[in-house]
Amino acid sequence: MDNGASSYHRFLDGDEAAFDDILNEYRDSLTFFINRYVHDIAASEDIAIDCFMELIVHRHRYNFRTTLKTYLFMLGRSRAIDYIRHKNRLKTVELSDAESEPADCTELEDTVLADERARVINEALKKLPIDMSVAVALVYFEGMSYDEAAKVMKKNKKQIDNLLYRAKAQLRSLIGKEGELLL
Repeated sequence: MDNGASSYHRFLDGDEAAFDDILNEYRDSLTFFINRYVHDIAASEDIAIDCFMELIVHRHRYNFRTTLKTYLFMLGRSRAIDYIRHKNRLKTVELSDAESEPADCTELEDTVLADERARVINEALKKLPIDMSVAVALVYFEGMSYDEAAKVMKKNKKQIDNLLYRAKAQLRSLIGKEGELLL
């Protein structure tokens, strides 16, 4: 798939299965990107679905000047900011699904270490300013180029480069020697 454009062309031509391809390709990454802003996975899923509905309802707004992923992430960022602005004051608690237990001790140890690594990294990312955290997520977790990340964040390429440089420096100091042992 060439960044979703061919699937979207097929969708515009009437192939409904093409939209399923787009949804399967980008749903999880878009949801996790939006979650970096709203810090609520249920709301992130709802916002992501709204972004996909935008593709269905307003079929010709996407103009193929950017990749479909970049377009979706731009929509997601915009909707996440709107959600934050209009968020109600009620606090909700998410119940996580219980994972099945690993069969042997080495799998359990690997699972615990992986969870601890993820926790350390996520805690450090939460302490970064939002622009730095989003830039790290786009470039390193989503695999976007600096140009694509710049379009999503409405910044230029040099600003993304500077954000990532400062984010790396702050992450090194936040994680410290204890965290480096986990990584």
